[in-house]
Amino acid sequence: MALKEGDCIPDFTAKDAEGNLFDSRSVIGQKTAIIYFYPKDDTPQCTAQACGFRDNYSEFLNLDVAVIGISSDDVASHRNFSQKYNLPFILLSDADQSVRKLFGVPSGFFGLLPGRVTYLVDKAGVIQMVFESMNGMKHVRKMLEKMVK
Repeated sequence: MALKEGDCIPDFTAKDAEGNLFDSRSVIGQKTAIIYFYPKDDTPQCTAQACGFRDNYSEFLNLDVAVIGISSDDVASHRNFSQKYNLPFILLSDADQSVRKLFGVPSGFFGLLPGRVTYLVDKAGVIQMVFESMNGMKHVRKMLEKMVK
């Protein structure tokens, strides 16, 4: 069942782009977070989305918001993607899709692609907004609109 506004984020672990184990409790419960699930590194929409979060990262930092991207790509793919586009935020590898399943992120494009869903989570770990669209840049704009209100 998909997580929705008002739900608490479940605890999870995953490897980051450097191969280190990331524990969600290091961020969730400590600060506001944007957690976004995307289909695949280095594809046009995913790159636009990641670069959109990168280009607005200073604004998110000023608001004390952590940005975390998650896809099923492996650690090496994330490392290359992060370095190629100079991404300053956390990318997590969900190779077995266990985190995606924990959140209930649906598949997109007739079930052929992993879905693209972004969650805005407050300091207490409660989801304040869920946004789903295959257009990556819309996710960045929606998060900025919600944060700046």
